Amino acid sequence: MERFRTAVDATLSLRPDQPVYCFRPAVLREDAQAFKASFPGKTAYAVKTNGEPFVLQTLADAGIDCFDVASPAEFAAVRAVAPTAEMLYMHPVKAQSDIRLALETYRIRTLSLDHEDEVAKILRIVRALDIDPGEITLFVRLATKGHAAYELSKKFGAAPAHAVELLQRIDRIGFRCGLCFHVGSQIEDAQTYERALASADWVRARAGVPIRELDVGGGFPAVYGHDPRRKTPAMPDLADLMAELRKDIADWGFDTMPLVAEPGRVIVARSISLIVRVLLKKGRRLYINDGIWASLSDSWTGKITLPARFIPDPARRRRVGNAGEIVPFKVCGATCDSVDILSRPFWLPETVDTGDWIEIGHIGAYSLSLRTHFNGFYPDTVVEVDEPFHAGDAPQGFASIETMAD
Repeated sequence: MERFRTAVDATLSLRPDQPVYCFRPAVLREDAQAFKASFPGKTAYAVKTNGEPFVLQTLADAGIDCFDVASPAEFAAVRAVAPTAEMLYMHPVKAQSDIRLALETYRIRTLSLDHEDEVAKILRIVRALDIDPGEITLFVRLATKGHAAYELSKKFGAAPAHAVELLQRIDRIGFRCGLCFHVGSQIEDAQTYERALASADWVRARAGVPIRELDVGGGFPAVYGHDPRRKTPAMPDLADLMAELRKDIADWGFDTMPLVAEPGRVIVARSISLIVRVLLKKGRRLYINDGIWASLSDSWTGKITLPARFIPDPARRRRVGNAGEIVPFKVCGATCDSVDILSRPFWLPETVDTGDWIEIGHIGAYSLSLRTHFNGFYPDTVVEVDEPFHAGDAPQGFASIETMAD
């Protein structure tokens, strides 16, 4: 992996015609260690957010020794870089063959579920392998509602009364009982966790079984930009949010048991930016060498605004327009698919033109994990950059693309 001081240095040195990811390991280490130090329990990085080997290796080297995994591919990716790390299999719906692989080959002993059929599948494999159920913790996932950019209980989660029944069932079998929830991705209201904890307390009181652990899921917001045409969102920083969460955990009486969190974007978002090139400027429309089928694949939905830095090609001597005027451009992706158009504009200097580059910041979450090979385009060039995205010249604009859920 080539190394540069800044992304601008990388751009002007490489003059890339293909998208380039700028990885900042120091930023990733800083954000991972900051979260781990502030959360009063076990930090299980959500691999789905970004499971690239260089990301996982950096996290392992930074002291992250627990990972939230959802598939055999993620089991293998974690084991390859961190052979002794703990893995939590927190996907609520699993294939029986995957359950067996997790229990037998990878010796995973923590799983989640939200339905009695999952209990039956797990029990069938446990008996076939002659494993003591008392070695295994089954987390019952609660459906919760909250204010977040992405609400995640539409697909997973048991209603509180159903969760009571599930806990009682798995306790009778002899499994260890845990409770978990996921309040959504990029929460917008600091009280969201408090409401979920209240629901968890209701379930615990009525289940009448020992709850060994509580997993508060993800949702911890990453630092992005904001659309200057709109009101700045009033979100607490990580320190304030953690202080509120610790208070809520204590208020609801969960501070005496082991805790788990599944952070994703809050850890990895700032560590990667993306350099794209303008293939063509057509009026107020820009055609770039990335798009919805690659790093910007989540641009059809969401509410996240990312900072963008204009990197002009020094070989272009003449420019049209006012360099100080920031204007909206419709952005089209690289494929020949006519739907490969971002749903929101990029706001950039009026002078941007064919051959220039744009650095899109804070794109570490879900950009690499959601890219496809569609039409033969697949960005996979990564360079290492020393300086954080905001350490250079101030971004001249912002890119209103959106990101998926943790």
